[in-house]
Amino acid sequence: MEITQSTPRTHGARTWWALLGFGAAVAVAAAIGGLGVRGTTDEYAGLRQPDWAPPSWLFGPVWTLLYALIAIAGWLVWRRVGFGPALWAWTAQLVLNAIWTPLFFGAGRYGLAFAEIVLMWLAIGVTVVLFRRASRPAAALLLPYWAWVTFAAALNFSIWQLNS
Repeated sequence: MEITQSTPRTHGARTWWALLGFGAAVAVAAAIGGLGVRGTTDEYAGLRQPDWAPPSWLFGPVWTLLYALIAIAGWLVWRRVGFGPALWAWTAQLVLNAIWTPLFFGAGRYGLAFAEIVLMWLAIGVTVVLFRRASRPAAALLLPYWAWVTFAAALNFSIWQLNS
């Protein structure tokens, strides 16, 4: 049996519905994360943090932009090659993204959250590599996300160490 690559999806209503689907998947991950931070503002403010920690108000706007980029990147790859290994990697990193916030904020498990964010960072890296093979613009859209998760991992590690 020969394995064939999916044909590109470049037009039609299905393409736009798919973009909404990618947006919905990212919104679900964001919502799970949002549930993980509900009522934790005072807890986060009470943690010992490094001097370079950003103000808490910055996280919402940054993540809103990043989630939009993640959705568009996934959609671009789907349009080029359909659902295959690249989008399985995209799905895995998105699931890890959804898990991190409840671990860090909801459970206060800073060490476990750090281990999880390292896995997420690796999954994003795999996704970038696989996306680059399918769509360089899609891979480029994930680079700010990967950079922010790098920063977030350093912040997570610092908070873990300062509050242990």
